[in-house]
Amino acid sequence: MDWQLNAAEVRVLGSLLEKEVATPDYYPLSLNALVNACNQKSNRDPVVSYDEDTVERALEGLRAKGLGLRITGGDSRVPKHAQRFTEKFNLGRREAAVMCVLMVRGPQTVGELRGRSERLFTFDDLEAVESTLQRLAEMEFVKKLPRLTGFKEQRWAHLLAGDVEVAEEFPAPAPDRGPGDRERIARLEAELADLRREFDAFRKSFE
Repeated sequence: MDWQLNAAEVRVLGSLLEKEVATPDYYPLSLNALVNACNQKSNRDPVVSYDEDTVERALEGLRAKGLGLRITGGDSRVPKHAQRFTEKFNLGRREAAVMCVLMVRGPQTVGELRGRSERLFTFDDLEAVESTLQRLAEMEFVKKLPRLTGFKEQRWAHLLAGDVEVAEEFPAPAPDRGPGDRERIARLEAELADLRREFDAFRKSFE
């Protein structure tokens, strides 16, 4: 790619991708709706608190790169905003779903991606997610990260904001498991990660 996105542009683009599929009746989004989408406390990592100026600058950056569109006129009294990322790179719904989840929630395992993309696209199994990731990797949109110490599964990250630096890989041999076991464990890991984030957010509300 001959361009890179900053953190705000990544969050704005990911939010547009999500809302286009999850809430099509309210898409394209007004600036206010997009600010709320970026600042959601659920399904976001990290949680941010962008103001309208930050989101507007991110939108300008996306339009300059051919990834965003500003829509005026028609029945709406305020400008609306849409993404052109999928059109520009001819991405299907499965590719868009994976990219969206990586953009709004950061690096994740194959199991986490499958579980968290269900609102956007339903993958039949983990292999379907992996094949989608391989296609995106060939397009240089994602990469598999080295395994973290103490974790069995490797995570994937998007490269829209540049390469991702991580610690050296530490092999962690594990006994062979059948596809059903791997899928169940991946789902449990994703659910546990979500519960931890929700508990942290709940605890912080009392601090």
